[in-house]
Amino acid sequence: MPETWRLLTTWDGEPGFNMALDEALFLHGGSHPTLRFYTWKPTALSLGYFQKIASVPQGQRAALCVRRLTGGGAIYHSDELTFSISAPLEHPLYRGEVKGSYERIHAALAQAFAEFDVDAKMRGESSLSSDSEDSVMCFHHSTPLDLVWGARKGVGSAQRRSSGRVLHHGSIKFKATPFEPGVAGLHEHVPELAPAELALCIQRHFAERFCLAFTPTEIQPGEASHVRERAPFFTSEEFVASR
Repeated sequence: MPETWRLLTTWDGEPGFNMALDEALFLHGGSHPTLRFYTWKPTALSLGYFQKIASVPQGQRAALCVRRLTGGGAIYHSDELTFSISAPLEHPLYRGEVKGSYERIHAALAQAFAEFDVDAKMRGESSLSSDSEDSVMCFHHSTPLDLVWGARKGVGSAQRRSSGRVLHHGSIKFKATPFEPGVAGLHEHVPELAPAELALCIQRHFAERFCLAFTPTEIQPGEASHVRERAPFFTSEEFVASR
C-alpha cells in the first residue's frame, strides 16, 4: 500500500509568506509528511539561518531579504522552483545519517531531470566550475552530496532538524541569475519548462521511488493563521539582521 503524503502548491508567494508557511508545516505538520512546491514574487534573497547578512556584498542584496529556517548560503530566488519536505524525523526517508536522506531525495530528483535529458549526478569528489571561494551564494559552494550537471551545481539543498521533525529545502534553478553566474539551469536543456510541469514530474518520481500517494490540499485554517502572524517576522530587520 502506498503511503499517503500531503501535496501543497503555492505559486508566486511573497517571501515572508513562503518562509512562514514552511515554518507552519515544520512545526505543526503532524505525522503525515508534506511535499510543497512554490515560487517567489517578488524575487528575493534568502539567507541561511546562521549566515551573517554583513557577509553578503551590498551589490548582491535584493530589495527584499528573508532568512530561512534551514542553513547554507544565500540564494537569489528568481526563475526557479523551490520545494520543501516536512516530515517526522523517524520517517524512513530520513533514517540513518543525514547523508542517506540527501542521497535518497537527490536520486529521485535525478530521475525526474533525466526526463528532460539532464544527466544529473551527485558531485562526489569531482570539482565544479560553478564553485567560488569568494562568494557567499549557496550555488557557488558544493559538497559531495550536491546534485550537479555539466560540472555545475543545479540544486541548492539544506535541512533543519529539531524537536523530532525535519524540514528539507530544495532550490532548482531554471537559469543563472546576475548574482549567481555560472550555475546550471534547466532552461539550457528545456527552454520552455514551467514550474508546474517540473513539479508534476518530481511528484511522480517521488511517488514511484518511495511508494507514495499524494493528496492535493489547500492551506489549512491553522496554517493560514500562523502565516498571517509570522510572515512579517521573516522579512523584518529584527530577524534578517539577527546574525
